[in-house]
Amino acid sequence: MTEEMKRAMAVQSGNAFAVYNHIDLEHAEKDKVIIRLDINDNSKNPLGIVHGGAMYTMADCATGIAAHTDGRRYVTQTSTMHYLRNRKEGVIRAVGQVIHRGRTTCIVKAEITDEEGKLLAMGEFSFFCVDREEK
Repeated sequence: MTEEMKRAMAVQSGNAFAVYNHIDLEHAEKDKVIIRLDINDNSKNPLGIVHGGAMYTMADCATGIAAHTDGRRYVTQTSTMHYLRNRKEGVIRAVGQVIHRGRTTCIVKAEITDEEGKLLAMGEFSFFCVDREEK
């Protein structure tokens, strides 16, 4: 198991909100993370489709964990999400990919797809590094 995967697993398991919402880590490498959500009644809105908040949470978790793969700690600073389509059932995945890593900030893109690879939502998150030295 890589150091990045160990770090990602530690971040994920320490995130009670993600665990409570059944968001699971599938893959982690330096600057890239994939998480999944098996759609269930608790992840749906009153229309019976995935709640936008569930997708936002997935994007925030995937991008945040991707930022953490360098061993430093981050908090979300800003974000933008674009919701394109939705699903009623199945599995959806969020990929967080670092696009810029600086001394104090990290910019990470998020893409949420369904089982067929269709893009459901996308976003960009900026994170502030609360400890600037690599661990």
